[in-house]
Amino acid sequence: MKVLGIIPCRYGSTRFPGKPLIDLKGKTMIQRVYEGARKSDLIDKLIVATDDERIYSEVKRFGGEVMMTSLDHENGTQRCAEVSKEFPAYDIVLNIQGDEPLVNFEQLNQLIQVFADVSVEIATLAINTADRHELQNPNRIKVVTDFRQDALYFSRSSIPFERNSDASFVFQRHIGLYSFRSSVLDEIVSFSPCSIENIESLEQLRWMYYGKKIRVVETTIETPNIDTPDDLAKVLALL
Repeated sequence: MKVLGIIPCRYGSTRFPGKPLIDLKGKTMIQRVYEGARKSDLIDKLIVATDDERIYSEVKRFGGEVMMTSLDHENGTQRCAEVSKEFPAYDIVLNIQGDEPLVNFEQLNQLIQVFADVSVEIATLAINTADRHELQNPNRIKVVTDFRQDALYFSRSSIPFERNSDASFVFQRHIGLYSFRSSVLDEIVSFSPCSIENIESLEQLRWMYYGKKIRVVETTIETPNIDTPDDLAKVLALL
């Protein structure tokens, strides 16, 4: 399998404009993400997908590969699909979050290796949690799976609802990295929005609504992302 790693990266974040270019102890965030992803020996090609000349210039400065994409994309998935079409020889597309400067290559490898199972169309990660604050936090996405580890549902609510106590049940929190078979990525970006996606504001529910399976790979690794300026201190302490 040939693997294409894509880091969708836009300048105009509503919660933290310009965050890809913030300085993190001598390197911009996008440089740290790129260098972290390069540590994976399973990624054959790595490219930043952006809609901003400032990000484009920064990636060129540190020697990375970058491509300008449309300003009209709703999300990173659509940006990845645009880039993927330019590289039809690649079988797997890895969507690497541009706001995780501590990205761990072992997580990326997990999302690639799962495609040894020919039934896998889309893959993502989850981590076990018993933290009640996380389970009740709508900004932390929860997931439940079937016996194959395919997702049954993602939600901002705590799922499943605890009508009965069951000490053996393990709650899982979603980690928003995705990998796709390239043909599946091309397909899902053509899907129309659906009500359940709009209610939860979770785009993966659109893919499931139209019948796509998402394999959930359990990980014990967690890397903090930077959504807002308040997240900076936590990441800087770990660098």
